[in-house]
Amino acid sequence: MRIYCGSCGAKGRIASREQLSSAFTKLYCQCLDPVCGHTFVMNLTYSHSLRPPAGSGDQLLFDRLRELPAAKQRELFDQLGALSS
Repeated sequence: MRIYCGSCGAKGRIASREQLSSAFTKLYCQCLDPVCGHTFVMNLTYSHSLRPPAGSGDQLLFDRLRELPAAKQRELFDQLGALSS
């Protein structure tokens, strides 16, 4: 990942980071141009998925089914059994 100084446009480096959550990190950066010497903080955040990870669809389905009341689960499984007959 390339970091650029917002002040002079030169390349920068990440000196340290503070991970506040799995989706948000503060990057503490330094400009590599010795004349500028700007230090700054950039935020790195997770936005969204373009395609879900392999295998996550099944887990999502099981999680949703587990949230349903037992009667609704039985109703859905009965409907699935009727489809395969």
